Amino acid sequence: MATLSASLLPLLFIARISGLIVASLVILWALAFQSSFLPPSSSQEDLVYAVLHPLLMVIGFIIISGEAILVHRWLPGSRHFKKSVHLCLQGVALASGIFGIWTKFHGQDGVVANFYSLHSWMGLICVSLFGAQWIVGFLSFWHRGEVRASRISVLPWHIFLGLYTYGLAVATAETGLLEKLTFLQSRRSVSKRCLESMVVNSLGLGLALLSGIIIFTAISPKYHVHQTKLKYSNSGASLLDERRENDRSR
Repeated sequence: MATLSASLLPLLFIARISGLIVASLVILWALAFQSSFLPPSSSQEDLVYAVLHPLLMVIGFIIISGEAILVHRWLPGSRHFKKSVHLCLQGVALASGIFGIWTKFHGQDGVVANFYSLHSWMGLICVSLFGAQWIVGFLSFWHRGEVRASRISVLPWHIFLGLYTYGLAVATAETGLLEKLTFLQSRRSVSKRCLESMVVNSLGLGLALLSGIIIFTAISPKYHVHQTKLKYSNSGASLLDERRENDRSR
Protein backbone atom coordinates (compact mmCIF):
# COMPACT_ATOMS: atom_id res chain seq x y z
CA MET A 1 0.00 0.00 0.00
CA ALA A 2 2.91 2.38 0.65
CA THR A 3 4.18 1.88 -2.91
CA LEU A 4 0.74 2.55 -4.30
CA SER A 5 0.41 5.80 -2.31
CA ALA A 6 3.84 6.94 -3.47
CA SER A 7 2.97 6.31 -7.11
CA LEU A 8 -0.28 8.27 -6.78
CA LEU A 9 1.22 11.16 -4.82
CA PRO A 10 2.11 13.31 -7.87
CA LEU A 11 -1.37 12.81 -9.35
CA LEU A 12 -3.07 13.69 -6.07
CA PHE A 13 -0.87 16.77 -5.73
CA ILE A 14 -1.72 17.98 -9.24
CA ALA A 15 -5.42 17.28 -8.63
CA ARG A 16 -5.42 19.36 -5.43
CA ILE A 17 -3.52 22.23 -7.08
CA SER A 18 -5.90 22.16 -10.04
CA GLY A 19 -8.90 22.19 -7.71
CA LEU A 20 -7.46 25.14 -5.80
CA ILE A 21 -6.86 27.07 -9.03
CA VAL A 22 -10.38 26.34 -10.29
CA ALA A 23 -11.93 27.41 -6.98
CA SER A 24 -9.88 30.62 -6.94
CA LEU A 25 -10.84 31.49 -10.52
CA VAL A 26 -14.57 30.94 -10.04
CA ILE A 27 -14.52 33.00 -6.82
CA LEU A 28 -12.60 35.77 -8.61
CA TRP A 29 -15.05 35.74 -11.51
CA ALA A 30 -18.16 35.70 -9.32
CA LEU A 31 -17.04 38.39 -6.87
CA ALA A 32 -14.90 40.70 -9.01
CA PHE A 33 -17.21 40.84 -12.04
CA GLN A 34 -20.65 40.88 -10.46
CA SER A 35 -21.99 43.37 -13.01
CA SER A 36 -21.67 40.70 -15.71
CA PHE A 37 -24.15 38.34 -14.07
CA LEU A 38 -27.26 40.53 -14.08
CA PRO A 39 -28.44 43.81 -15.61
CA PRO A 40 -28.00 46.92 -13.41
CA SER A 41 -31.76 47.12 -12.82
CA SER A 42 -31.86 43.77 -11.01
CA SER A 43 -32.25 43.58 -7.26
CA GLN A 44 -29.47 42.67 -4.85
CA GLU A 45 -31.22 39.39 -4.04
CA ASP A 46 -31.23 38.34 -7.71
CA LEU A 47 -27.54 39.22 -7.92
CA VAL A 48 -26.74 37.04 -4.90
CA TYR A 49 -28.56 34.05 -6.40
CA ALA A 50 -26.87 34.59 -9.78
CA VAL A 51 -23.43 34.65 -8.15
CA LEU A 52 -24.21 31.60 -6.01
CA HIS A 53 -24.97 29.49 -9.08
CA PRO A 54 -21.39 29.18 -10.45
CA LEU A 55 -19.94 28.93 -6.94
CA LEU A 56 -22.20 26.05 -5.94
CA MET A 57 -21.97 24.17 -9.22
CA VAL A 58 -18.18 24.42 -9.60
CA ILE A 59 -16.94 24.30 -6.01
CA GLY A 60 -19.81 22.48 -4.34
CA PHE A 61 -20.72 20.05 -7.10
CA ILE A 62 -17.65 19.44 -9.30
CA ILE A 63 -14.73 19.90 -6.90
CA ILE A 64 -16.32 18.11 -3.94
CA SER A 65 -17.59 15.22 -6.07
CA GLY A 66 -14.10 14.93 -7.56
CA GLU A 67 -12.67 14.73 -4.07
CA ALA A 68 -15.18 11.98 -3.26
CA ILE A 69 -13.92 10.01 -6.26
CA LEU A 70 -10.36 10.22 -4.96
CA VAL A 71 -11.24 9.09 -1.43
CA HIS A 72 -10.74 5.41 -2.22
CA ARG A 73 -7.23 6.11 -3.53
CA TRP A 74 -5.65 8.00 -0.66
CA LEU A 75 -7.77 7.89 2.51
CA PRO A 76 -6.41 5.43 5.12
CA GLY A 77 -8.72 3.18 7.07
CA SER A 78 -11.14 0.37 6.46
CA ARG A 79 -13.20 -0.07 3.31
CA HIS A 80 -16.36 0.70 5.29
CA PHE A 81 -14.87 3.99 6.51
CA LYS A 82 -13.85 5.00 2.98
CA LYS A 83 -17.33 4.24 1.69
CA SER A 84 -18.94 6.35 4.41
CA VAL A 85 -16.69 9.34 3.66
CA HIS A 86 -17.30 8.88 -0.08
CA LEU A 87 -21.06 8.80 0.49
CA CYS A 88 -21.00 11.90 2.70
CA LEU A 89 -18.95 13.94 0.23
CA GLN A 90 -21.20 12.88 -2.62
CA GLY A 91 -24.20 13.91 -0.52
CA VAL A 92 -22.72 17.38 -0.03
CA ALA A 93 -22.06 17.62 -3.77
CA LEU A 94 -25.63 16.54 -4.57
CA ALA A 95 -27.08 19.12 -2.17
CA SER A 96 -24.89 21.81 -3.74
CA GLY A 97 -26.00 20.79 -7.23
CA ILE A 98 -29.69 20.85 -6.34
CA PHE A 99 -29.41 24.21 -4.59
CA GLY A 100 -27.28 25.56 -7.44
CA ILE A 101 -30.00 24.71 -9.97
CA TRP A 102 -32.62 26.20 -7.66
CA THR A 103 -30.72 29.50 -7.52
CA LYS A 104 -30.76 29.66 -11.32
CA PHE A 105 -34.51 29.02 -11.44
CA HIS A 106 -35.19 31.47 -8.61
CA GLY A 107 -35.48 34.51 -10.89
CA GLN A 108 -38.70 36.29 -11.67
CA ASP A 109 -38.93 34.66 -15.12
CA GLY A 110 -39.47 31.24 -13.57
CA VAL A 111 -38.24 27.77 -14.47
CA VAL A 112 -39.40 27.58 -18.10
CA ALA A 113 -37.63 30.80 -19.09
CA ASN A 114 -34.31 29.44 -17.80
CA PHE A 115 -34.75 25.93 -19.21
CA TYR A 116 -33.98 26.62 -22.86
CA SER A 117 -30.29 26.01 -23.57
CA LEU A 118 -28.08 22.95 -23.97
CA HIS A 119 -26.36 23.96 -20.74
CA SER A 120 -29.60 23.86 -18.76
CA TRP A 121 -30.67 20.52 -20.26
CA MET A 122 -27.30 18.92 -19.56
CA GLY A 123 -27.28 20.31 -16.04
CA LEU A 124 -30.67 18.87 -15.16
CA ILE A 125 -29.76 15.46 -16.62
CA CYS A 126 -26.42 15.48 -14.81
CA VAL A 127 -27.89 16.25 -11.39
CA SER A 128 -30.66 13.70 -11.93
CA LEU A 129 -28.14 10.96 -12.77
CA PHE A 130 -25.99 11.99 -9.84
CA GLY A 131 -28.97 11.83 -7.48
CA ALA A 132 -30.00 8.38 -8.72
CA GLN A 133 -26.43 7.17 -8.36
CA TRP A 134 -26.23 8.51 -4.82
CA ILE A 135 -29.52 6.88 -3.79
CA VAL A 136 -28.35 3.50 -5.09
CA GLY A 137 -25.06 3.89 -3.25
CA PHE A 138 -26.86 4.91 -0.06
CA LEU A 139 -29.16 1.88 -0.17
CA SER A 140 -26.24 -0.41 -0.93
CA PHE A 141 -24.26 1.04 1.98
CA TRP A 142 -27.01 0.27 4.50
CA HIS A 143 -27.80 -3.16 3.04
CA ARG A 144 -24.37 -4.77 3.09
CA GLY A 145 -25.89 -8.22 3.63
CA GLU A 146 -26.83 -8.60 -0.02
CA VAL A 147 -25.25 -11.31 -2.16
CA ARG A 148 -21.59 -10.56 -2.75
CA ALA A 149 -21.70 -11.76 -6.36
CA SER A 150 -24.42 -9.26 -7.27
CA ARG A 151 -22.50 -6.39 -5.69
CA ILE A 152 -19.37 -7.34 -7.62
CA SER A 153 -21.34 -7.45 -10.89
CA VAL A 154 -22.89 -4.02 -10.24
CA LEU A 155 -19.62 -2.36 -9.17
CA PRO A 156 -18.24 -1.76 -12.71
CA TRP A 157 -21.49 -0.05 -13.71
CA HIS A 158 -21.38 2.06 -10.54
CA ILE A 159 -17.84 3.17 -11.35
CA PHE A 160 -18.68 3.86 -15.00
CA LEU A 161 -21.79 5.91 -14.19
CA GLY A 162 -19.91 7.81 -11.49
CA LEU A 163 -17.09 8.81 -13.83
CA TYR A 164 -19.52 9.48 -16.68
CA THR A 165 -21.62 11.76 -14.50
CA TYR A 166 -18.53 13.59 -13.30
CA GLY A 167 -17.35 14.11 -16.87
CA LEU A 168 -20.84 15.25 -17.84
CA ALA A 169 -20.79 17.78 -14.98
CA VAL A 170 -17.53 19.25 -16.26
CA ALA A 171 -18.86 19.35 -19.83
CA THR A 172 -21.99 21.09 -18.55
CA ALA A 173 -19.88 23.69 -16.77
CA GLU A 174 -17.85 24.26 -19.94
CA THR A 175 -21.03 24.88 -21.97
CA GLY A 176 -22.20 27.28 -19.26
CA LEU A 177 -18.95 29.25 -19.42
CA LEU A 178 -19.11 29.39 -23.21
CA GLU A 179 -22.75 30.43 -23.15
CA LYS A 180 -22.14 33.19 -20.60
CA LEU A 181 -19.02 34.54 -22.28
CA THR A 182 -20.63 34.51 -25.72
CA PHE A 183 -23.64 36.38 -24.35
CA LEU A 184 -21.44 39.01 -22.70
CA GLN A 185 -19.32 39.49 -25.80
CA SER A 186 -22.33 39.70 -28.10
CA ARG A 187 -23.68 42.58 -26.01
CA ARG A 188 -20.22 44.21 -26.36
CA SER A 189 -20.05 44.73 -22.61
CA VAL A 190 -17.02 42.43 -22.47
CA SER A 191 -14.25 42.45 -25.07
CA LYS A 192 -12.56 39.29 -26.32
CA ARG A 193 -9.21 40.21 -24.77
CA CYS A 194 -10.25 41.73 -21.47
CA LEU A 195 -9.40 40.41 -18.01
CA GLU A 196 -12.80 38.77 -17.51
CA SER A 197 -12.51 36.82 -20.76
CA MET A 198 -9.09 35.58 -19.67
CA VAL A 199 -10.46 34.53 -16.29
CA VAL A 200 -13.38 32.62 -17.81
CA ASN A 201 -11.17 30.90 -20.40
CA SER A 202 -8.64 30.00 -17.73
CA LEU A 203 -11.44 28.59 -15.61
CA GLY A 204 -12.52 26.37 -18.51
CA LEU A 205 -8.97 25.11 -19.03
CA GLY A 206 -8.62 24.49 -15.30
CA LEU A 207 -11.80 22.41 -15.23
CA ALA A 208 -10.57 20.34 -18.18
CA LEU A 209 -7.25 19.70 -16.44
CA LEU A 210 -8.93 18.88 -13.14
CA SER A 211 -11.34 16.38 -14.66
CA GLY A 212 -8.58 14.67 -16.63
CA ILE A 213 -6.36 14.24 -13.57
CA ILE A 214 -9.20 12.96 -11.36
CA ILE A 215 -10.48 10.45 -13.93
CA PHE A 216 -6.95 9.23 -14.67
CA THR A 217 -6.22 8.83 -10.95
CA ALA A 218 -9.49 6.96 -10.44
CA ILE A 219 -8.84 4.43 -13.23
CA SER A 220 -5.07 4.08 -12.77
CA PRO A 221 -4.03 0.45 -12.14
CA LYS A 222 -4.13 -0.71 -8.53
CA TYR A 223 -1.31 -3.21 -8.77
CA HIS A 224 -0.88 -3.93 -5.09
CA VAL A 225 -4.62 -3.88 -4.44
CA HIS A 226 -5.22 -6.41 -7.22
CA GLN A 227 -2.45 -8.65 -5.94
CA THR A 228 -3.84 -8.53 -2.42
CA LYS A 229 -7.34 -9.43 -3.60
CA LEU A 230 -6.00 -12.26 -5.72
CA LYS A 231 -4.08 -13.74 -2.82
CA TYR A 232 -7.06 -13.33 -0.54
CA SER A 233 -9.52 -14.98 -2.92
CA ASN A 234 -7.17 -17.87 -3.67
CA SER A 235 -5.47 -18.09 -0.31
CA GLY A 236 -5.68 -21.86 -0.02
CA ALA A 237 -4.25 -22.56 -3.47
CA SER A 238 -1.60 -19.85 -3.13
CA LEU A 239 -0.34 -21.17 0.19
CA LEU A 240 -0.21 -24.70 -1.15
CA ASP A 241 1.72 -23.64 -4.27
CA GLU A 242 4.09 -21.59 -2.18
CA ARG A 243 4.84 -24.52 0.09
CA ARG A 244 5.48 -26.78 -2.89
CA GLU A 245 7.90 -24.27 -4.39
CA ASN A 246 9.75 -23.97 -1.10
CA ASP A 247 10.02 -27.76 -0.84
CA ARG A 248 11.42 -28.00 -4.35
CA SER A 249 13.98 -25.26 -3.77
CA ARG A 250 15.22 -27.01 -0.68
